[in-house]
Amino acid sequence: MARIKDSSVRDVVAAADMVEVVSGKTQLRRASGTRFTGRCPFHEEKTPSFSVNPVDKLYYCFGCGKGGDVISFVRETENLDFVDAVEWLAERFRVPIEVEEASPRVEAERRKRERLYALLEQTTIFFERLLWEGDAGALVRAYLEERGLGEAVSREFRLGLSPGRGLAEKAAEKGFTTDELRGAGLATVRGSDYFPQRLMFPLADSRGRVVGFQARKLREDDPLRGKYVNSPEGDLFHKGSILYGLHLAKTAIGKLDYAAVVEGNTDVIALRQAGFEPVVASMGTALTERQLRELGRLTRKIYLCFDADAAGQEATLRGMELAVGQGFDVKVVTLPKGQDPADAPDGFADRLGSAESYLVYRVRLEIERSADRQEGFVRAREVLAKAEDSPERQEALRLLADRLDLPRDTLAGLAPARGGSARSAAETPRLLGAGDRLERDVLAACLAHSSLVRGLAELTPEHFDSDENRRFRAALVSGKDDPELTALKAELDARAAREAIDERTGAELLLRLRERKLKRDLSGADLARTTELQAHLSKVRQALAELT
Repeated sequence: MARIKDSSVRDVVAAADMVEVVSGKTQLRRASGTRFTGRCPFHEEKTPSFSVNPVDKLYYCFGCGKGGDVISFVRETENLDFVDAVEWLAERFRVPIEVEEASPRVEAERRKRERLYALLEQTTIFFERLLWEGDAGALVRAYLEERGLGEAVSREFRLGLSPGRGLAEKAAEKGFTTDELRGAGLATVRGSDYFPQRLMFPLADSRGRVVGFQARKLREDDPLRGKYVNSPEGDLFHKGSILYGLHLAKTAIGKLDYAAVVEGNTDVIALRQAGFEPVVASMGTALTERQLRELGRLTRKIYLCFDADAAGQEATLRGMELAVGQGFDVKVVTLPKGQDPADAPDGFADRLGSAESYLVYRVRLEIERSADRQEGFVRAREVLAKAEDSPERQEALRLLADRLDLPRDTLAGLAPARGGSARSAAETPRLLGAGDRLERDVLAACLAHSSLVRGLAELTPEHFDSDENRRFRAALVSGKDDPELTALKAELDARAAREAIDERTGAELLLRLRERKLKRDLSGADLARTTELQAHLSKVRQALAELT
């Protein structure tokens, strides 16, 4: 992929209106001076704790700890990588961007991918027209109506109809080659249409770009096996990376801070039609690492909703275990046998309230799978042995004791796993100790008042305990931004504004940090050095007395 020139990135950031970008996700009001505040778009809250600095293009939430610049805001809210976020901003604010010269091979690959995206987009439009405008689509339209899927929501998901033949000719008229049709998964090796006449579900990436299709069988004489058939794996389509409906659900997922994962595409469509938006489908497979990575950019809490048979399948359980292992808070919604979310979409949100934690669900499942009481205990013990102590584990233990009528001393022997908490640090803002708070306040003051940076330069890295704070000190002293510290910069900027840290307070904080270092040095100094350190400490305390 070609690299965007640094000068173009700077031009895009300079042209971007931070308030306009953020206002697309949450309502802002002016707080003081140029700063704005509002409810955080990354988590539910009643009292606004989200701070926006439109001059330096920074944001920070004191509630959940999310922070960064205008590019990272777009990356988080639109679920994009860096390059895509810059291009998104460039398109919105009409800024031309330049890219570094790429090798002929890389440039050829980029053009090839762009052509495939264009071909799939044109094909989607063609399928849509066949469904909604042609006589051939009448039976499919009737089927959708029978399933309770209205035209508005079906159009939102861009459902279409494959003709079964003739696509290659239509594509040729648009200037696309047979090789490109094969590359997009639309033609067979012989060049004929890959999909027979079927109901087509376009499969999009997180940006909404079509990368493939899932096709539903319409006729008994359909030549392809399977009720549903996906595009073949190719340059753009990788089934294990796709979460159906993510491009439409990501705003709701980010705002509500949870995602519901269902099995089928029609479940997603029916739920969205009923007003439930934070929902995606795993397309009938177990969750994969790549799918979880996509979800993890938006939330760490997921509800898995499967019918009774699917919820107990080993592949599904492996997907659940993978999510738990990656630090997700996983809850399981089990539906009655033979029922799916599309059967009762209006009451789906209520089901989330009765969802079981993964651990409780898994212990209950292992007991139900077992032939006798002893086997149930052994299987449940294996599950619990991997889990650290938590309220969910205690609940699972109570279930085990109740279902198997176990004595208290037996439960006491089921010690939890050792190690740090599996909960992601991204779930809650870090609680700062007094020492770290002092360091952050010093850096916040120096960021807000450049006159203080000279005093910061007189300190050494050893004045700071945190490696991250040391790196930020070095960046401030050198006058060079460290892109990896953008989130910390946003936090310090918001901290300085909220605490109203003025220049005088900043000077006092610098002295407090000097005082801390001298007191530490004194505690371990020999007699010869003690006199020198005490003299330095007296000067610092005298300077503090003059300031306060």
